[in-house]
Amino acid sequence: FVEIDYRKMANPTPLVKRKIVKKRTNKIKRYQSDRFMRVSESWRRPFGIDGRFRRRFKGTGMQVKIGYGSSKKTRNLLPNGFYKFSVSNVDELELLLMHNRTYCAEIRSNVSARKRKDILDRAEQLNIRVINGKAKFRAEEN
Repeated sequence: FVEIDYRKMANPTPLVKRKIVKKRTNKIKRYQSDRFMRVSESWRRPFGIDGRFRRRFKGTGMQVKIGYGSSKKTRNLLPNGFYKFSVSNVDELELLLMHNRTYCAEIRSNVSARKRKDILDRAEQLNIRVINGKAKFRAEEN
């Protein structure tokens, strides 16, 4: 593990800070997931030929619909106002040079601590926000 100074990390503000509106916040569960342990809660489309749920009978529960989708302007937008861009080396970080107020970098989990330090140093020079900059680092022990 490598020591890093948290105070010098870049912190640009997003170009446009939009309010994220979710049409539906609670998850739609899979039909009959409450009745059987073998049926997980994750949504699966019903395909039964006679199924009342697929045919949308009254009282059968909520189904996934296209109308529940997010606004195009705020889709994939993080709460901090940036879009996420996954980075695994310094060269990929250079792509964000002109987009540092729209995208923030996220260092992939399989990147070593030494490479992370190089990425963080370059991100500081380019004024790019790194959302998981503190990962795999800790203060040096005496």
